[in-house]
Amino acid sequence: MNKRGFASDNNAGVHPRIMQALSHANNGHCIAYGDDPYTGVAKEQFRKLFGECEVFFVFNGTGTNVLSLQALTQPFHAVICADTAHIHVDECGAPERFTGCKLLFNPTSDGKLRISDITRHLHGIGFEHHAQPRVVSITQATEMGTVYSIDELREISDFTHANGLMLHVDGTRVANASVHLGVSVKEMITDKGVDILSFGGTKNGLMYGEAVVILNPELAANFKYIRKQGMQLASKMRYISVQFEEYLKDGLWLENARQSNMMAQLLCREVQALGITITQKVEANEVFAILPAQAIEELQREFFFYVWDESRNEVRWVCSWDTTENDIMRFAATLKKLLDKYPLTT
Repeated sequence: MNKRGFASDNNAGVHPRIMQALSHANNGHCIAYGDDPYTGVAKEQFRKLFGECEVFFVFNGTGTNVLSLQALTQPFHAVICADTAHIHVDECGAPERFTGCKLLFNPTSDGKLRISDITRHLHGIGFEHHAQPRVVSITQATEMGTVYSIDELREISDFTHANGLMLHVDGTRVANASVHLGVSVKEMITDKGVDILSFGGTKNGLMYGEAVVILNPELAANFKYIRKQGMQLASKMRYISVQFEEYLKDGLWLENARQSNMMAQLLCREVQALGITITQKVEANEVFAILPAQAIEELQREFFFYVWDESRNEVRWVCSWDTTENDIMRFAATLKKLLDKYPLTT
């Protein structure tokens, strides 16, 4: 159960500084439901990063996405997203159930939406028999480990707002994207006109906890009620907030993301040197590769990871804040032995 693997950054432990912060917050009594000093400090740290915004802490990523979409929509609306988006693939229909909205998804080769993907859904506007497009939801970094460039973000935001739509960003790995681009989240998110952001923490060193960052002030007025109805209001909120207080202090969140990105790059180089085909650009902390079918199961016995596409033996490897060079070298050495046993076909 303690074997280190590459299945998900959710599998990694809690960063020691975060664990220490939790222990520090576990002293005495604090007023519940966010009226504690830790929550106030954490919110101010978010404002230093993003500029003027409203921040609401929740338990998990599905919560951030569903509540964000609820704040943006009415049940007759539709949300445009990529076919790989977490809201479409990995949330068990929660966005549809709790918003009542229709998801309009687009096949993509790399997890990124293009303007043409949005345009194809912009019809039936004002027609009462047709779900009304309301939100464009993109993921930064994407589920395929790719990252929207600054120009791509600007183009999507401008087009979205010019057509009367709102822009949501699923930023469960937004730290990895910021590190890859070498820009601040203010430049990447606030300055590009994003209306609402799901800001991740669990995949990057927190025990649990995410944040809804509302950048469009018109959306904030009733969000506290949306959060309560969505069962995401933590009574002992200090235990979420204090994690973000430590996470954002001194750039720990970027340090963690930088480590996982670097390890993904190293993993990519090591397996490419063995002749393995990498199927996506490695821009964040995920690596997608094609392996001989016989090698996959044996490799999984030593290092837990998932098969992404069984039809072509494509696997996904995810590096975490605590992935080390030794982890990568052990993995590559094991894979090399398996390739001697199951050679690559040309």
